[in-house]
Amino acid sequence: MLRHLPNLLSGFRLLAAPLAAWAVLAAHDAAALMIFAGASFSDLADGYVARRWGFTSQAGAWLDPLADKLLMLFCFLALWKVGAAPFWLVVLVIARDLVIGAGAVLAKALSLPLRIEPLTIGKATTAVLVLYAGILLLLLALDQDAPRLVKAGSYTAALFVVLSAAIYLYSFLRALLSGRRTA
Repeated sequence: MLRHLPNLLSGFRLLAAPLAAWAVLAAHDAAALMIFAGASFSDLADGYVARRWGFTSQAGAWLDPLADKLLMLFCFLALWKVGAAPFWLVVLVIARDLVIGAGAVLAKALSLPLRIEPLTIGKATTAVLVLYAGILLLLLALDQDAPRLVKAGSYTAALFVVLSAAIYLYSFLRALLSGRRTA
């Protein structure tokens, strides 16, 4: 059973994503915060268990990032819809994920010498986005406004999103222009 724990935790995140978004949209702010926090901690837990005991799998390699992306997508869209997150940041987050996903698919289709794995900047960006969304959810749950904090968080998140997109794009272009093919 422990061997399947990382994938079960990723599956929990897949289910939590629309549930957290629904809670935001239904103004169940404390519940949304709890669901989001639980899902975020499940990401840490599944990574720890998978690395600590070597319980990695092909399914997990796809399921974990998919669950992360869907959690961010659903939460950012819901936070925008209730006016907590700016539209431009939501578009930026979605565009980054689409570009990275398209690059990964294209690299595989072209057999490019590109290892498809999360980079440090990608992990840092995910952490910043989780923290940002968590702060927005906490502010909603406490019925508080902190416009300067939200604005600073928006710009910080945007900086990480743009920087990570640029680094992933650079990696893709380097592989594309290298001319080498993998077998």
